[in-house]
Amino acid sequence: MTIKNFINGKFENPIHKHWIDNYCPANGEVYGKTPNSSKEDVEKAYQSAQSAFRLWSQTTLDERSRILIKISELLEANIQRFAEAESKDNGKPVSLAAAVDIPRAASNFRFFGNAITQFASESHESVGQNAINYTLRQPLGVVGCISPWNLPLYLFTWKIAPAIAAGNCVVAKPSEVTPMTAYLLGEICNKAGLPKGVLNIVHGMGTTTGQAIIEHPSIKAISFTGGTATGAHIARIAAPMFKKLSLELGGKNPNIIFADCDYDEMLKTTVRSSFANQGQICLCGSRIFVEASIYDKFKIDFVAKVKELKLGHPSEASTDIGAIVSKQHLEKVLTYIEIAKQENGKVLCGGQKVTIEGFENGYYLQPTIIEVDTDECSVNQEEIFGPVVTIMPFKNEDDVLEMANKVKYGLSATLWTDNLKRSMTMSNELQVGIVWVNTWMLRDLRTPFGGVKASGVGREGGFEALRFFTEAKNVCIKY
Repeated sequence: MTIKNFINGKFENPIHKHWIDNYCPANGEVYGKTPNSSKEDVEKAYQSAQSAFRLWSQTTLDERSRILIKISELLEANIQRFAEAESKDNGKPVSLAAAVDIPRAASNFRFFGNAITQFASESHESVGQNAINYTLRQPLGVVGCISPWNLPLYLFTWKIAPAIAAGNCVVAKPSEVTPMTAYLLGEICNKAGLPKGVLNIVHGMGTTTGQAIIEHPSIKAISFTGGTATGAHIARIAAPMFKKLSLELGGKNPNIIFADCDYDEMLKTTVRSSFANQGQICLCGSRIFVEASIYDKFKIDFVAKVKELKLGHPSEASTDIGAIVSKQHLEKVLTYIEIAKQENGKVLCGGQKVTIEGFENGYYLQPTIIEVDTDECSVNQEEIFGPVVTIMPFKNEDDVLEMANKVKYGLSATLWTDNLKRSMTMSNELQVGIVWVNTWMLRDLRTPFGGVKASGVGREGGFEALRFFTEAKNVCIKY
């Protein structure tokens, strides 16, 4: 399978004919090639976007909305095809991609197709001065969107949909590890009648293609989701160029469990929040803190539940845990498990690479629980981004709050308690962008999404995303 760039509504080979092997995590085999696009490819995509911008930015909101909703409908009509492609690229179970990833990608287009029709400007009458001020929200121009490999189409569309809804044209780069569904999206956009040049998709490495996007002098904004180190690199380049920046970066999220919680609901959800998508979600609760009075019971029950998870080939309907996204990432996760052992961590279950019959070269790892005796160990301070969680007890609210906040990250937190005062007090004190109380990953697309500290800057979602992709202009008229 040869993936091509999508520029000006057409599929094209990279100008310099540079390619990257595309691996299937489930069997470790190369199944296709992806462009490693050059600066010249990015420039061609930019010129296409810039040529389309004037007409697209003046297109009525109703027409933009109609096209985005049509894209959504076409994605919904092709869920299985896209889910299988996502699974082949990423290693996640097909059932997960069909139930979550592709429907959410469709929802992103539908939501912003509707949201743009409700995105109102403001006016202010200057009483006594015979003047009125009103605010225009104008599209930026050509913007860059760079998305990660863990939720490939889900997060790709999370950026593209608000950008084009707001009237911008886009040069987008999906992860080179998982390019397939972004490639297929080009077909959908053409069928939906999206004008040529509004969306341009260039594939390639971050160091080549991504670098060309972020340093392009005329790309007005960068929306990036990925690692914290890469986000810092983007900021160093883009900030002095005065580009708008939205950076959704890493996380090391605490899952705080009090004895007064709904225990059965907590246990079921904690298994999911620990290991969904092989733990490769920036919002997974990777540090589990349990009130001392129920710690021993939780440890026994949690280990038992995790051992019931079926690790297998992503195409099997019964598979709960699929393949890790790449050989390199599998090796990174295994390294952290060894570090945990060296730092007195106790592996309660998992921790071993697994061979699946018939797919012996695939990248499979048992879901892993590590008991730690301090929150300052490496596995509690550094992002692993795999099917690995740590557990440890805590004494009281102050104790766990200190541990929860004592990391450089601040993306999300999950809190389990039936105490309303505690829920509100701790939600206020947790240094994160998102707090879930007695739930996890319950998302309303109207709400702001993002983190603090090393987890990023800016917010995505709802009108926050439309504000990011527009520039406010005040007009004052004296009458």
